[in-house]
Amino acid sequence: MSETGLKMSERITILRRMTGMATIGLAATTLGGCINVSAPDKPIEINLNISVTQEVVYRLDGEAKSLIQQNPGGIF
Repeated sequence: MSETGLKMSERITILRRMTGMATIGLAATTLGGCINVSAPDKPIEINLNISVTQEVVYRLDGEAKSLIQQNPGGIF
């Protein structure tokens, strides 16, 4: 993965789409035509697979550990 978080194939796909849009824009300005842009019929689906893992590590010194064991339910 790159610093953008995209795979190389995804980056190439985006670059090709941008190049295609630039070509269409250039053709429209050169030919003087009219372009209609409309929303897609189907909703755009974005799949995000995110894994969040957290690990908590703690250490107690011997005196604190014995104090907790002597008073398991409350205030010291």
